[in-house]
This record gives sequence, structure tokens and C-alpha cells, in this order.
Amino acid sequence: MSARHFLSLMDLNAEELLGVIRRGVELKDLRNRGVLFEPLKNRVLGMIFEKSSTRTRVSFEAGMIQLGGQAIFLSPRDTQLGRGEPIGDSAIVMSRMLDAVMIRTFAHSTLTDFAAQSRVPVINGLSDDLHPCQLLADMQTFLEHRGSIQGKTVAWIGDGNNMCNTYIEAAIQFDFQLRIACPEGYEPESRFLAQAGDRVQLVRDPKIAARDAHLISTDVWTSMGQEEETARRLAHFAPYQVTREMLDLAAPDALFMHCLPAHRGEEISLDLLDDPRSVAWDQAENRLHAQKALLEFLVDPAYHHA
Repeated sequence: MSARHFLSLMDLNAEELLGVIRRGVELKDLRNRGVLFEPLKNRVLGMIFEKSSTRTRVSFEAGMIQLGGQAIFLSPRDTQLGRGEPIGDSAIVMSRMLDAVMIRTFAHSTLTDFAAQSRVPVINGLSDDLHPCQLLADMQTFLEHRGSIQGKTVAWIGDGNNMCNTYIEAAIQFDFQLRIACPEGYEPESRFLAQAGDRVQLVRDPKIAARDAHLISTDVWTSMGQEEETARRLAHFAPYQVTREMLDLAAPDALFMHCLPAHRGEEISLDLLDDPRSVAWDQAENRLHAQKALLEFLVDPAYHHA
């Protein structure tokens, strides 16, 4: 049987995605109760990082260890990966030695090219297009705090970046309405919008997006690789700062999320992460639990959770 990959939220069906995030809640409970659970004993995850990382590296590495396995950190600086070996060749060799591969990269094609030649599951740890593991954590966090997100309204405020693209896929898979507020010229990719149809609404005014929303989410205005655009972006995005006043426009039980790292005073007001409506720290922790559930789903052949 060919390996299942997780390059995008669309690689699992809606039922499977829900199963993974529910399982994330269970695995979190096991860890909180100190229960040893090691279904991935003797399994090895290879982690390829072309982009630097805090949460992705710590969560995958700790997650594999907690599941009884091991993780190997591979940077292009220390391997042949950065020296012109075709991606497909690397995939053939590495997938003969490893049980799964997580890749954090720039071009999304790196992931698809690797997965095409890999005999083991390949996981997108972030690409310029998508960040699906983060959305598993976000959806788990919403589930824990508010129950099902189905039929709810989510506001994405800021850059139409890889996180925004992934929120569009989440709207399709988890069945919620998404309002995206971004400055002109910073829209998410049209192919993602086309896929979502009337589930997603694009607006310019962040206040309109925030109104009565059950979840408001944002991200840094300048992503990795765009540093030279910082000054120009700050000017364009200034009206899109998420503040407590903006949250006040949302539903009374609204939550605020940020995938971190956060630039206080830019995309969020200085005090926003201290607001009781912010669940950013739970969201960050849930990267660990949601990814453990994903690893179990992809790597453990005995996985039979509905």
C-alpha cells in the first residue's frame, strides 16, 4: 500500500481530520496524566529544515520521543540535501531508512517532488503555500475551548499568506465560514479562493471581518524570506492590527489565535496575548498533541481510531 502523505489539509478527508484532532485531545490527556503511551517505538522521523523553526522542531522532536520513537534533525547545511542531489533521489534513499519524513521548506514543489518518490509518509512542516500542521493545532484548540467549529464564522486579518491559504482549506474541511481582511495586493492565492467558493469572503475592512466572528486569527506581516519588504508592509498593514477593540466587535465568546512568533505592536497590539480571549499559548502547545495524533495516524499500522 502506498504511504499516506500530509502535504495539505486536503490529503485527509473531513472525517479523518476530525479524528486526528479528537485523538490529539486524548493524547494530551494521557500526557497530562503521566500515562506512558509508545505506539511508535523504534520508529524514526527524519526532519528536514530548509527554514528555521522553534515550534515545529520542538513539537515534532518531542512528539516522536513521547510516542516512543526518535527524530533526526537534518539541515541542508549538514547534508547533501543542500548540495544539488535531486530531491527525488534523496526521497528514495531516506524513505528506505526512515518511517516518516517531515519537511519545512520554501517551495511547495519540494514536498510534492519528495512525496512522489517516498515510500513512507511525508508531512508538510510548512511551505510557502501551506501550513497544515498549524491548522490541526488551531482546530484542536477551538474544539477544546468551544466545541465544534462547524457553521461558525472565522476572521483572518492580515496577510494572505500560507496560513491564510490553509485557513481557506480548513473552512472547506471543517465546514465554517471564513472572512479574510487584507490590504490590496496581499490577497491569498486565487486557486485556494476558487476551491472554497462561497465559504470564503474577501473584505478590505478588518472591522467588517471581525464583526460577530467566533474566532479571529492573524500572523506576522512579514514572513520568512520577505524581510526586505518590511517597511513597505508595515505601512500597508497598519490598519490591520488586531486590538482588544477589534475583538470587542466579535461574538461575545470569540477566541483569538496567533500561530506565533508574534510581533507585538505590529500585527497585534502590545497587550493582546494577555487578553483572556487569546488562546495562543494553548494553540502553541497543541502543535505537540495534534502532530502526535497525526504521526500515530500516518505511521502506526495498528491505528484504528474512528
